[in-house]
Amino acid sequence: MAHTTNYVDTFIEVAEDCPTEHAQEPPATENPTIAALHYRLLAEQPYSRTSDDVVFETYALRAGIAVDDAVERALFFSVGRPCLRSSPLGKRYGWGLHHDADGRVALVARESDEYSRRAADPAISHTRAMRSRRA
Repeated sequence: MAHTTNYVDTFIEVAEDCPTEHAQEPPATENPTIAALHYRLLAEQPYSRTSDDVVFETYALRAGIAVDDAVERALFFSVGRPCLRSSPLGKRYGWGLHHDADGRVALVARESDEYSRRAADPAISHTRAMRSRRA
């Protein structure tokens, strides 16, 4: 059974305990963090990847395997994986994540008008990024 992290017509709002009021780009380092890789994949090409694409490509880049390896991808998703609700982008860096009708994802800055519109849109599902700490 293949697992998925994809959402459709969903807006993942920033975590309740997100420490920043304005979206920030994660710092670039010699060995890119998960946050930096998620950011790069989503900022470079909004609405071109699904959550599964982002999660697997991040894993592949960090593991040094080909991002288009179908066998590795099937093996990777043969078990459950954390979805983008657990991404540092929504937990720490102030980014909402909008998933369109095809499940493709784009970043939405917390302070933007688009974020306010998406957060108030009753036509899509809403959830929050996971908290960093227990309530």
